[in-house]
Amino acid sequence: MSEQKEQHNLRPTHVVTCFLQRNDPNDSRILIVQRSQRVGSYHAHWAGISGFVEPGVTPDEQAYTEIREETGLQADQVRMVRRGQVVEHVDEELGRHFYIHPFLFFVLAPERIQTDWEAVDMRWIDPSELRNYQTVPKLPEVYESAIHGEDTA
Repeated sequence: MSEQKEQHNLRPTHVVTCFLQRNDPNDSRILIVQRSQRVGSYHAHWAGISGFVEPGVTPDEQAYTEIREETGLQADQVRMVRRGQVVEHVDEELGRHFYIHPFLFFVLAPERIQTDWEAVDMRWIDPSELRNYQTVPKLPEVYESAIHGEDTA
């Protein structure tokens, strides 16, 4: 019973995580970014393009907003391919119950990516390498959900 009570003290927090993949059948690498010290949590951890879902905004809309803000890519330079099932993560230290909305996008202009202040580094990696990086919680599971998600194209 006390464990359930603790869960109620956690703030439900909806976030999007977008995996950007080159629109090339011979290149299945995805973009990961290393979080800066200026973001609210998980400093120096690797992540997809991500952010909080703002009130009154759908996760789909927020995904495009985060991509634009964090990479400089406009909506016509990316294409949403899949939407995954929500992945949950409880972080007692932060007092949050995260609901992570996964997305997979094809990038039509990868050379145009310019990260903003939220990232200190970016890399194109094979998805199988995700577990070799210190990532935000559940990133490999979120990726799996994205690639096995419903087709949006």
